[in-house]
Amino acid sequence: MNQEKKCPKRQLGVLDLAHQFLRANVRQGDIVIDATCGRGNDTKLLCELTGESGRVIGFDIQQDAIDSAAKLLAEHGLRAELYLDSHANMEQYAEPESVSCIVFNFGWLPRGSHEIFTRADSSIAALEAGLRLLKPEGWLVLCIYYGGVNGFSERDALTAYLSELESRYYTVLQCSFPNRTGCPPFVVFVKKEIVE
Repeated sequence: MNQEKKCPKRQLGVLDLAHQFLRANVRQGDIVIDATCGRGNDTKLLCELTGESGRVIGFDIQQDAIDSAAKLLAEHGLRAELYLDSHANMEQYAEPESVSCIVFNFGWLPRGSHEIFTRADSSIAALEAGLRLLKPEGWLVLCIYYGGVNGFSERDALTAYLSELESRYYTVLQCSFPNRTGCPPFVVFVKKEIVE
């Protein structure tokens, strides 16, 4: 009997994990940040989860990304504050310890130029700013893409930075796909702990 190997139509990916996490943890009325708007998919989900009483702030350094995100939101009757600015500047747009969740996608713009990508210096500055903005029990959700044109330096700098966070103040969980070839992206969840 000839049996074909059956493959899933689409493998579970980092965005699936990130979105499942967001659905379980982001609430109506929350203030949240999409630190890298990209094509607007994370922004859209955050708007749906926070509802009309929430506040969604989004950043990207590429006008193409801001335009794509704005178009997607308009198509679904959703609103967010979108800024053509570096995620490193997010503290100019929200108060300290007011944000419930911040989402990052490190790498390049989907269907965009792979010559433009996030870089370790501004990405780590954005993480530091994000940690100051997070409420106690708030979360960072980091999807880290690497390899290709942007190489491994940002990945290595981010993981080194995260590994040095004081465990009394932050919990860091990294989820990777060790049985996938190439440079599979991975997701990291960072929780800001309540310290008494």
